[in-house]
Amino acid sequence: MDQLKQAVKAVYDQFDASHDFQHIERVLQNAEAILATEPNADHEIVRIAVLLHDVSDKKYTDTKDEENRLIDTLDLTAAKKRHIRDVIESVSFNGGNELPAKTIEAKIVRDADRLDAIGAIGIARTFAYGGAKGRKLYDDEEETRVNMTEEEYRTKNTASVTHFYEKLLLLKDLMTTEKGKQMAEERHKFMIIFLEQLKNEREGKA
Repeated sequence: MDQLKQAVKAVYDQFDASHDFQHIERVLQNAEAILATEPNADHEIVRIAVLLHDVSDKKYTDTKDEENRLIDTLDLTAAKKRHIRDVIESVSFNGGNELPAKTIEAKIVRDADRLDAIGAIGIARTFAYGGAKGRKLYDDEEETRVNMTEEEYRTKNTASVTHFYEKLLLLKDLMTTEKGKQMAEERHKFMIIFLEQLKNEREGKA
């Protein structure tokens, strides 16, 4: 695990602050909290999948070369490697076109990652990514999209605040583990408060 951490850190250090190695450390922390309530889960699969889940993120690369290269270095059975790949495949939101999380390991990793997309950290990450991509902070004339294709979700350069309505505010109700659902509640409430305050400040009411 220590060697794998060093290997993935070299990859994540090339990304912006929304998907750097600190993101991975926080997702690991979330995963450990959920694992404590899921005794039947394979801890090794969960931890490795967390470390690897963004190395070939479609926001940064068009291939799975890095993910495949790192998985191939692991001293694991073919079945475990396949399981790790399946878990990673099911993590991404993809504009609502997500793949089903069929195993408890997939559910844990998905929830752990999505917890880092909401709350105070989620707000910070949204604006960090938006800044890296040159996005507007907000656009009151922009309509929230529903029933998007994955391509539509990834290609339109929407304002950062629009992203809350197209993804972040939906995640609380998409949590799959009981612990994940509990952890999401407070973070979701904080985002609502933030958006209300932001609106008031924009409109000169605060």
